Amino acid sequence: MSGNEIVVLGRLADPYGIQGWLWLHPFGDDPLAWARMPVWWVAREGESWRECKLNGLKPHGNGVVVLLEGIGDRTAAEAAKGLLVGAPRNALPKVDKDEFYWADLIGLAVVNTADERLGKVAGLIETGANAVLRVVADDETERLLPFVSAVVLTVEKEAGLIRVEWGSDW
Repeated sequence: MSGNEIVVLGRLADPYGIQGWLWLHPFGDDPLAWARMPVWWVAREGESWRECKLNGLKPHGNGVVVLLEGIGDRTAAEAAKGLLVGAPRNALPKVDKDEFYWADLIGLAVVNTADERLGKVAGLIETGANAVLRVVADDETERLLPFVSAVVLTVEKEAGLIRVEWGSDW
């Protein structure tokens, strides 16, 4: 993965208020740290990324709301709903040991403690309580594994492997 590849960080959700603010659905734990990035990138799924200046980001209730340049009212915010938010990898805050950007997990092989290959990570789902790995096997069998320490034992990014405590027949 190159340093300029865009990493998806979240998705813009419903408008908040009448001045262009939007709820942000982050795909990670610390969206407030993204305020340090001078530019965000936005795009719809399958479209080209474009730069967008962040004019505001603040916690609100149990979530985060954002104000992006060029989105000045509720109508513009409604039109922006569903945009993906991202940044080039080299602009992202560094992660601590045992922390990962979701983009780093997609495509990794998932193997259980009996060395049975369960498939590859095809995506992640945020449930509120924890993230969930969506693992798809070669035969198209799909498994949803909670991304918690009781299930995910190790993530070996360099080896392209996630080792889990999960039966192949579960």
